[in-house]
Amino acid sequence: MEKVNIKNKFELFSDHWNPKIVGELNGQHVKLVKFLGEFIWHLHENEDELFYVIRGKFKMQFRERNTIEVCENEFLIVPRGIEHRSVADDEVWAMVFEPKSAINTGNVTNDLTQRILEKL
Repeated sequence: MEKVNIKNKFELFSDHWNPKIVGELNGQHVKLVKFLGEFIWHLHENEDELFYVIRGKFKMQFRERNTIEVCENEFLIVPRGIEHRSVADDEVWAMVFEPKSAINTGNVTNDLTQRILEKL
């Protein structure tokens, strides 16, 4: 058992859209990621995702639903099979909970795809 200081972990990296693993439990990864700009449209066929905002705010856009703004100290769960993308006008610090099997770009493979994640 080891406690984690989230602020200190966020200060260890500056890149965007590149999740870092900071914990594991019950088949889930706890990840930290910085958002800035627009991510890609994608979906996860088998995994739900939870996005918890530590700093800033972002919009989660959906193809077939209304956009939801998520602010500091709020979280949003995106159910599997729902096409979505994150959009952040300013840098956002987010914690993401998702199964270990989840790939950050879901059903899309491109230059933002991170198959092997750094552990902090």
